[in-house]
Formats: sequence, C-alpha cells, structure tokens
Amino acid sequence: MQMRPTITSIFLALTLSLLPPADRARQSSPAKPQASSPDAKPQAAAPAQSAAPKQEPVQQSDQTIKTVVNLVDVLFTVLNRRNKLVPELEKGDFKIWDDKAPQEIRYFSRQSDLPLRIGMLLDTSNSIRDRIKFEQDASINFLFSVLRHNKDEAFVMTFDDEPQIVQGFTGDAGALRDQITKTRAGGGTAIYDAIYEACVKELSHPPRPPGDQPDVVRRVMILISDGEDNLSTHTRADAIEMAQRTSVVIYTISTSTQWISLSQTDPSKMGDRKYHLTDGDKILQELAEETGGRAFFPYHVDDLDQSFQDIGDELRNQYSIAYLPTNYVLDGRYHKIRIEVPEHKGYQVRARRGYFARANANVPLTPSPGGAAQ
Repeated sequence: MQMRPTITSIFLALTLSLLPPADRARQSSPAKPQASSPDAKPQAAAPAQSAAPKQEPVQQSDQTIKTVVNLVDVLFTVLNRRNKLVPELEKGDFKIWDDKAPQEIRYFSRQSDLPLRIGMLLDTSNSIRDRIKFEQDASINFLFSVLRHNKDEAFVMTFDDEPQIVQGFTGDAGALRDQITKTRAGGGTAIYDAIYEACVKELSHPPRPPGDQPDVVRRVMILISDGEDNLSTHTRADAIEMAQRTSVVIYTISTSTQWISLSQTDPSKMGDRKYHLTDGDKILQELAEETGGRAFFPYHVDDLDQSFQDIGDELRNQYSIAYLPTNYVLDGRYHKIRIEVPEHKGYQVRARRGYFARANANVPLTPSPGGAAQ
C-alpha cells in the first residue's frame, strides 16, 4: 500500500525585504488568524493538504518545502512645496518603479506615532577636535528635543580608530547626556565601520515596545562627523547597504565649517548654511540620501533647533509601500527605487534610493535575547 506524504511545515523567508526580520512574520505551521495592525503584512497561507483515500492511512513526512518571497518594503515621507509633511495620501496616489520598471503596489499603510530607536554616532577623531563641543551640544539638544519619555530609546556610539558603545539603549535622556559630555577627541576616523556595526549590533534588534503593541519601531541614526574616513575596514557601499537592509534612516550633521554662508537668516533653513560642500560633506550627503534621510550643514548648534523638530515629525509620519519586483534576480546587483505622486505637482518623496538583490540569510545579524535573529 503506497503512503501519500503531507506537507508538515512551510518556512516563509522574506529574502529581499529590507525590513529587519523582527518586523517580518516567520512561520513553520499553517497561519492562525491574528489581529491586524497598520504594519502587518498578510502571511502566506499554507497549501491545502493532499486528500488521502479513506481506506489508506496518512503517514507524516519529514519533507520541508521552502517558499521564497522577494518582497521589497520601502518607508518614506512626502513633503509639499513648503517642505511641510503630507500625511493624508492614499495608495492610489503613488506610483513606484524598480530600475525603471513599473511595479504593482501589493501593500500600503500610513504609519504614525511609532516608537523611535535612535543611534547617536559621534566622531571623536583628531580631525574634529575643535568641534567636539559642537558635537556634544548638537547630540544632546537632539535627544532632549526628540526623545519621548517611556516611548523612545537611544544609544550612544563614539568612533575614532574603532567604534565603541558608551551608552546602550535607554530612554533616560539624562544618562545619554552624561556619557556624551565625557567624550574626548583623538585617533583616526572609521565612519563606515561605525555605521555598519551600529546597524548590525544595535539597530538590527532594538528594544521592543512594552505590552501587546505591534513589534514595529522606527530605526534612525544621527551621524555627527566631518565625513572624512581613513581607517574603516568596511567600504561606504557596505555601510549604506547594511543601513538599507536593516531599515535604518541616516541623518547626518557636518562638523565642517568651511565655506559657510553666515548671511542666511531664514530660521527654516539655518541647518543648511553651506554654498560649497567639502568632499567629506558630499559623503555625508550620500549616506543620508541613500537611506532616506537628510544632511545638515550648520554653523551654530542653534541652527539645528528647527531641523531636529522636523526630523522627529518625519519619523513619526511615514508611509510604507511593499511590492514584488518583476525583474528580481538574486545577483547582488543594486536596484534603484523611484516613488512619485503624479497627481500632486511639487510634492517630493523622501525615501531610500535603492537596494541590493541579496538574500537576508547572508546578513550577519546577531541573535536577539529571544534566540531569533532580529
């Protein structure tokens, strides 16, 4: 008598979603109904079991079937002509392209007021010695402006010859401030190593919100530096890719004051006084734009007050679009993403510029305390 095996498990691997695995459903049994949330993505249902004749007993099989879904998820904000947030758009307002090929939007949601998980990265190399007080004041002002008690958390990393965590994730702005004021300058500059390590070791598995809230947070990095790397073992492309793969938005603040225009008096533009960017400034700009953030080129710390408020508002008012690329191949190639709002002239979309077509299994993420990679 011939036995007919059944499918006993399905592993759904979201290989190209650039969201960390913590925000993805992994299941090894048929899905059970769950309460929906704005960030929830529909899970793949298990195929129906093979029907066996009544006279034949069914024998369990050790067979495992793996299904790969190449879902790309993009977080972004929309601004109008006056650089004000536009939070009320719908799915039909957007069009998305992957390497110039139009894509079907599979999932769409508006996400607001999510908990923030912030990595504050401070350059403490010799090259910024004269601006160390500026760095300390800027980072402290940002944390006290944006961090919300009992909701948001941040950590502080310094980097010169190598990155070092000086304060782990905490919601205590005072504790963060105390560690920031102790920083001293000296040594070389390893910016790319710092970004890479901050994403892998901290922002890939940040603390989860308390209670029964959905396990969804916004990951953001504030990088304060002159942009001049001379010691990293990782490349700039490595750093950008890891930030993209862990859904980290990078905001950069330049410590360089070369070619600063002090005639700028518009309060809304004080965070960008430069009319000529140094090579380091251009690197900071690329890091921000590739991940959906912004670069700032201030002269005084006070120039950043409005900018910090804008960053907080942006991170708490974002859209999410997910699609299955029609032209996807696991070849490691970089794919450009373009999102437009055709019916609203003058609207600008701020999102990461692309992704690398690689499997998530190759990302060296550290395991979370719960055991699963985050």
